Amino acid sequence: MERGLLVIGDVVTDVVARHRGPLAPATDTAAEIRTLPGGAGANAACWAAHSGLTDVRILARVGTDSAAWHEEQLRHAGVRPHLVRDAETPTGTVISLVDAGAERTFLSDNGAALRLSPADWSPSLLDGVTHLHLSGYLFFSDTSRATARLALREARGRGVTVSVDPASAGFIAGLGVDRFLAAVAGADVLLPNVDEARLLTGLPEPGDAAAKLSRRFPLVAVTLGADGALLAAAGGVTARVPPVPAEAADSTGAGDAFTGAFLAARLSGAGGSRGNDVGAAAAGCRAGAHAVTVIGGRPPLRGTADPPGSG
Repeated sequence: MERGLLVIGDVVTDVVARHRGPLAPATDTAAEIRTLPGGAGANAACWAAHSGLTDVRILARVGTDSAAWHEEQLRHAGVRPHLVRDAETPTGTVISLVDAGAERTFLSDNGAALRLSPADWSPSLLDGVTHLHLSGYLFFSDTSRATARLALREARGRGVTVSVDPASAGFIAGLGVDRFLAAVAGADVLLPNVDEARLLTGLPEPGDAAAKLSRRFPLVAVTLGADGALLAAAGGVTARVPPVPAEAADSTGAGDAFTGAFLAARLSGAGGSRGNDVGAAAAGCRAGAHAVTVIGGRPPLRGTADPPGSG
């Protein structure tokens, strides 16, 4: 039986610049540039809907400048948006510099995203929901961290399971590992990439890092990029999931695709046991492989409006 997924996180505008050669300081570098909807939380929600989950919702804060466009994009992707409009701060923007090898570097202006406040939260958002997913970006400001913690506590009180994507090794380092781990305490599933897992544990070997994290969180799924993923529980690695080959064009959002597909598979019945969690991780790897073949962080859509300011 399918169950509802609520994502709380970031909805931002992505500016993706693909450059074939190295960046040339103090002059021009030729690039293909596109403006797309993005945000780790929103991307994960869209990939969950793309993976077949029909009840996917997102709570986020955006500027009034582009709220209508983002709502349209989310609805077209099969996600029910609960977007709080901020009249004082514009929607967050991320500039993604993608090199010839499809590796990306982000310049992030969080804008309204991290202004999501406890006043924006309502317990009724959990009605019909059996899983809550929190984007790690929420934990990097006092206001949105308080909101995330509030939602986590209320979800646990209702018996709703909770997952967290740590989101950014750079931002975790700025906040501090201990503060981050304390803030996400109580989550049932942690979904770090390999760099985040290493930072959170101080252990260089991904399996060791995953095993250590699984002493804090019941299930840990670490994405390894082109090497697939691994699962850990109760202090040990339980499975290694092979990668799915793909011709990479842009690695933006590959981890979000894994998260969305992984959660969709578990909520649709593929989770709940070791073997089924492996199946969910395999679904995540397939979605991640798909994601790197498209530009931007979401599944491709047709017939949507141009971004604000484009015409």
